[in-house]
Amino acid sequence: MDLTLSSAGSYPRSGPGEDLQVLVRTREAVARGEQTAADLIDAENFMVRRAIEEQVAAGMEVVTDGLTRWLDPVSHFAGRLEGVTLGGERPLPSAPGTYRIPQVSRRPVRRAPLLADEYRFACNALGAVGTPSGKAGKLCVKAVLTGPFTLAKLSEPEHAAVANLDARSAAFADALAAELGALVEGGAEHIQVDEFAPAEQAGDWTALRAGAAALAVARDAARKGGRRVELTYFLHAQEAAAHWDALFDLPADVVGLDLSAGGKLIERLAASGAPKPLHLGLVSARSAELEDARELAHRLESLLPKLPAGRSYLGPAGGLDALPRDRARAKLELLSRVRESVAGRPVPR
Repeated sequence: MDLTLSSAGSYPRSGPGEDLQVLVRTREAVARGEQTAADLIDAENFMVRRAIEEQVAAGMEVVTDGLTRWLDPVSHFAGRLEGVTLGGERPLPSAPGTYRIPQVSRRPVRRAPLLADEYRFACNALGAVGTPSGKAGKLCVKAVLTGPFTLAKLSEPEHAAVANLDARSAAFADALAAELGALVEGGAEHIQVDEFAPAEQAGDWTALRAGAAALAVARDAARKGGRRVELTYFLHAQEAAAHWDALFDLPADVVGLDLSAGGKLIERLAASGAPKPLHLGLVSARSAELEDARELAHRLESLLPKLPAGRSYLGPAGGLDALPRDRARAKLELLSRVRESVAGRPVPR
């Protein structure tokens, strides 16, 4: 069993000490007109580098840029598309924080890169980090996309042409498929898609599946062109449990599961196993309490026989930006220790 340590999204954007407050201070200063957009980019770049350095130091092998530049996971994508303006704020579903509501006046269209430049910077930042012993050739950056169903579900149509959820989701999927192609051309081999909106209405799952299929077409086209790319899908734990029988029919290469709270997902996995590789989200992204290493090791040992041969991933159950910075890093370090404990030695990639 090849078990790779992987981050799963965001990382705290601030921390104790003056240097780790630079992004917060700069955003406030820009809002007051006291600093410029260039100053903000410099502050973001600094915090991206710190996020990557700390993930690597904690033992992660697949890292993210911490989603450091994101104000929220919805407007970061929807607000950059033609045909979309951003309205007021609303609480994120099943997650801390808020998002600005995308108001869709016509079919959303991608006219410029959404993440490609950010991904390129993150790769360069990772290249500048000293490689820990035994990690040579194992470190890489994962790109994270908010899924087309979630963007459609959390947006508000302002024209009859985009009133239908399926139509909005298809338009967002086309834009994200183009972005996926650009990311792969830029070297991305790991792309995570987060579908955290509730699929609770009749037809929601159909829209989610259709969006996933559109992204899979872009992935498959990249593969035919000789590129290596792997799609990981994360759904909210409640949705994943409710749609367990259909979950592995999604055209994903890896399925991310929030196993941090135990419950139905662990029961289903223990009962039936998984036909696809998994990202095992063993530590909570919401609670600052540090999990017990022995309990995690026992849980991991019990789940390993349920995984398919080949590579799966071990990481947090989601983005860590809601946690204090020291706790976020401690949880990543804990995962590294748990993997070594279960394997008896660091697991080779």
